Amino acid sequence: MTAKVSASEIRAAFSGAMSAMYRNEVPAYGTLMDLVAEVNEETLAAQPDLKARLDATDTLERISEERHGAIRLGTAQELATMRRIFAVMGMYPVGYYDLSTAGVPVHSTAFRPVGEEALKRNPFRVFTSLLRLDLIADEALRQEAAAVLAQRQIFTPDALALTEKAEKEGGLATEDAARFVAEVLETFRWHDKANVELSMYHRLHDAHRLIADVVSFKGPHINHLTPRTLDIDKVQARMPDYGIAPKAVVEGPPTRKCPILLRQTSFKALEEAVSFQNGHGGWEAGTHTARFGEIEQRGIALTPKGRALYDALLDETRKHVRPAADGSNAQAYEQALAEVFKAFPDDWAQIRAEGLGYFSYSLTQKGANALPANTETDTLIAEGYICFDPIIYEDFLPVSAAGIFQSNLGDGAQQEFVASPNQKRFEADLGAAVLNEFDHYADMEKASLAACLANFTQQTAAE
Repeated sequence: MTAKVSASEIRAAFSGAMSAMYRNEVPAYGTLMDLVAEVNEETLAAQPDLKARLDATDTLERISEERHGAIRLGTAQELATMRRIFAVMGMYPVGYYDLSTAGVPVHSTAFRPVGEEALKRNPFRVFTSLLRLDLIADEALRQEAAAVLAQRQIFTPDALALTEKAEKEGGLATEDAARFVAEVLETFRWHDKANVELSMYHRLHDAHRLIADVVSFKGPHINHLTPRTLDIDKVQARMPDYGIAPKAVVEGPPTRKCPILLRQTSFKALEEAVSFQNGHGGWEAGTHTARFGEIEQRGIALTPKGRALYDALLDETRKHVRPAADGSNAQAYEQALAEVFKAFPDDWAQIRAEGLGYFSYSLTQKGANALPANTETDTLIAEGYICFDPIIYEDFLPVSAAGIFQSNLGDGAQQEFVASPNQKRFEADLGAAVLNEFDHYADMEKASLAACLANFTQQTAAE
């Protein structure tokens, strides 16, 4: 029987191929990668304790390779097929995000690896949105958009055939895995010829810029790839020095000693030349704005209690100051955010004690060599037998995602949609239930603590 390539190897190969393709298509992404590498190197040099903990938890190597991307799909069939393709790479739908609450007519999930080992191997994620045609008020336009989407096929025949083969045979051998990566990559490639006439594009654009982006093209071009930085404020400040104009406000929580959840910033989307059908078998020139560069800084995954506090503080901040798309009140918003978030503890021990975040437990040198008299967790920590490190948040924030979308769609993109979360409909279109992020973080925390306690139990049995 031919040996199969692991899902993590396929995922790593695809992530690398995607990064190379996007760097070629959007040169500013390469500039961004250079900036992030420089800032990360400086941060590690200046914070040896951080470097030591990242080394100890096997997360240092993954940071330079870490990426997330984003795509926007048009139909339930596209979403269900994408789920099958990502499964071949060991990526599964985690979480449900309703962005209609922030004026963006999509709902989404994040396809990503699940489990500590897979995340350490390659934590590639793709934030995947499905267009909500039901939120388009103009019924005639809604039907026309649906007809355009029904006629397109975003996957190559070989991508579909190899996906089916992987499902039937439990994976792919080396040659097939390489072909699979190359074929699936075609779905994410940029196309500079539209599927619609320019007049149709303008009607879709007037309904919402994101609707035009999804409906008007042959496929769901990757609209950004995101490297991970250890100091997003420094990256934000230096972007102009690299010829990159950052968005005005970093999305997410404020600057903290103990980072929580996710902070994101980006540069403005590119205005790119596109040829539109002219209705007479020819083409006419136009432009489209979609692809941009994004950077993220990840912090600790919060428990339901911690997340409830985060959401409440963010809501309170935005009651005082709601960030404008043009950045005109950026300073006032950042000041309000910093002030309100003083209510969230900024100390790892306090975050753990109050049950606000998830932690991974490991043995200290003392714990590996000595047997404690008491195996209560707090006592083991206090007496230096075990230590704890934050479990990194692997998911997304709907308000932040919407903020990135809006800043790159332009000031005129903001539209009011009735908030209409519909997870059941999304899961029916997906063909599977989305996984609960909190359950996975809790399982990782429990497993790490159990491994520590098992070490002491084994020592006792040995004696």
